Amino acid sequence: MYKIPANTLFIGQQLVYMPECHSTNAEALKVLQHNPKVSEGTVIITSNQTAGRGQRGNTWESEPGKNLTFSIILKPSFLHPKEQFRLNMAVSLGLYDYLSDQLNDAKIKWPNDMMLGNQKTCGMLIENQITGQQLLSSVVGIGMNINQQNFALPSATSVAVKKGHDFDLNETLGELLHWIEARYLQLRAHVDMKPEYLDALYGRGERRKFKSGDEIFEGVITGIDSVGLLEVELKSGKRYFDLKQIQMI
Repeated sequence: MYKIPANTLFIGQQLVYMPECHSTNAEALKVLQHNPKVSEGTVIITSNQTAGRGQRGNTWESEPGKNLTFSIILKPSFLHPKEQFRLNMAVSLGLYDYLSDQLNDAKIKWPNDMMLGNQKTCGMLIENQITGQQLLSSVVGIGMNINQQNFALPSATSVAVKKGHDFDLNETLGELLHWIEARYLQLRAHVDMKPEYLDALYGRGERRKFKSGDEIFEGVITGIDSVGLLEVELKSGKRYFDLKQIQMI
């Protein structure tokens, strides 16, 4: 179904299509386990992901044949494990670049979601393989709502709903991989993407409600620290949270 994109150097030049699978991340991890020398940029893609995984153990709802669900195998060994959030920023900005090319209300919701207005249109799950002080490989799982029209939750949307017409999934994949590769090449060149990331951050500078454990409080997102913790300004001062510690209400 999917063709190798013509406008990338290496991401997607090796493409494995599976009509159906539980999780493209799980399949990509199997590929790495059996062949650690697999080409960087290999993409595993499916039309029907039956058990897509998100953060906090959530599942990713996707109507078969309507959206893009795929995983990219990357080998960012040039990054120290403490710098792994830089990969998150690069991929997030690649997704943001594609959505911004289509619409004017795209934002990055820390740490792994993409928003169109106040609705989620894309989720990302990065799983890193680390040995000692070396980041050996990364599997970047992406689920983007492209042509789906109906969702169980009003907080979700798709590019087609916002744009008013359907998209060719193969062409869209090529465009998306192009934007991601461009940002990954910037990452390789040690370009500082943090200022752009902060400019695109959903809710930054706005007073919002948050939940941390049993505590509900108001605060203002002011940034992220060097390892990707969310920086929130509270009445008591600045606090830093990881993914498991805070949730925007």
